[in-house]
Amino acid sequence: MAMAAMVMRCSCTTRTTTTNSTSTSTTTSEAKPPFLHFRHPCSHRLTRRPRSFSLSELSLSCCQLRSFAFLHHPFNSSSSSSSPLPASLGSDVPRPLHQASVDFKSSESFQHWDSLTAKFSGASNIPFLFLQLPQIFLNARNLLAGNKAALLAVPWLGMLTGLLGNLSLLSYFAKKREKEAIVVQTLGVVSIYVVFTQLAMAEAMPLPQFVITSIVVATGLVLNFLNYFGLLNAGIWRFWEDFITVGGLTVLPQVMWSTFVPYIPSSILPGASAFVVALAAVVLARTGKLSEKGKKFVGAISGWTATLLFMWMPVSQMWTNFLSPDNIKGLSASSMLLAMVGNGLMIPRALFIRDFMWFTGSSWATFFYGYGNIVCLYCFNCISREFFLAATAGLFLWIGMTLWRDTVAYEYNSPLTSLKELVLGSG
Repeated sequence: MAMAAMVMRCSCTTRTTTTNSTSTSTTTSEAKPPFLHFRHPCSHRLTRRPRSFSLSELSLSCCQLRSFAFLHHPFNSSSSSSSPLPASLGSDVPRPLHQASVDFKSSESFQHWDSLTAKFSGASNIPFLFLQLPQIFLNARNLLAGNKAALLAVPWLGMLTGLLGNLSLLSYFAKKREKEAIVVQTLGVVSIYVVFTQLAMAEAMPLPQFVITSIVVATGLVLNFLNYFGLLNAGIWRFWEDFITVGGLTVLPQVMWSTFVPYIPSSILPGASAFVVALAAVVLARTGKLSEKGKKFVGAISGWTATLLFMWMPVSQMWTNFLSPDNIKGLSASSMLLAMVGNGLMIPRALFIRDFMWFTGSSWATFFYGYGNIVCLYCFNCISREFFLAATAGLFLWIGMTLWRDTVAYEYNSPLTSLKELVLGSG
């Protein structure tokens, strides 16, 4: 029976000594040095042909070695060799960031753009905050003046849809460890809840619904932050994910149906049907009756339903504009600009980390909600030509800069490569 021992020296030469029971002779052979393969940080598959480096070729400083610590990151799944999943199904998979698979000479550019996109995403809090503050201040003035009837004009049911969307996306980004996006969604949850509190004080929102909403908000915030810091039991987190999956999938078709009432009959059938389907899908996934792709699909439902809820907002607004063109004068051009800027600031980050779902929602809201309503306001002579041209030029210059910087960071020859990677996944 043979025994083998391998000793690695600084010269990376490996000598193998074999001892035989019938012979004491030693055989020494030279072995090729081992290779390190660096994986792309934003995908569970390689984005380009892996480049091999022999240990004798590498001379890494301590900082460079730390930059590749993601090879042993706890969220770096070992399932990279499994069959590839579509980008839409893999969007909710946590991926370690801040490392590059590009050449060392361009890693500084990669890290710099990584840092900038994170700051852009965090800066989106500013326009989103200014979107909510006017409504909060107006409600406060009406409450102090005793004008509770004025708060009846605020549709609490529609805002409840937005709250559920914020909670779903908060869970999505908490799982992905995207700090800046977590702050954005938390701000959304808190600001909407402040409005709910004002509505409850004015008796414009039924008390039982407010109490239930308060419990859901408090539970959602606590569970998400406990999960972010690794202090939450996995079973409790799965239950919360199942809850927002069923809730989101139930609300989405009902909201879409209600948009076109009274042109279609009022009915709860869309929501009820979706509830049954969502509940069945969750049960099948948890009992192991679905394939791996099926489980991934169910896991991505909550994030996608939240994104689609926000994407439906501009559709609903456009439909209202179409039915009542005169009402468009009631739209605030400043609010639409803030919505365009806030969502636009998140596009670079979504593209950089190859998050197809986040990119889709942010781009849709930027172009169809913010900019789309600015176009409507311009067509009905509600804003000046200078305002419209400035908003148009700013938006398209921003998108162009985003594509260019992403191409440079990844050392691609065309921005189309980045978009292909985003939509189809890396191959």
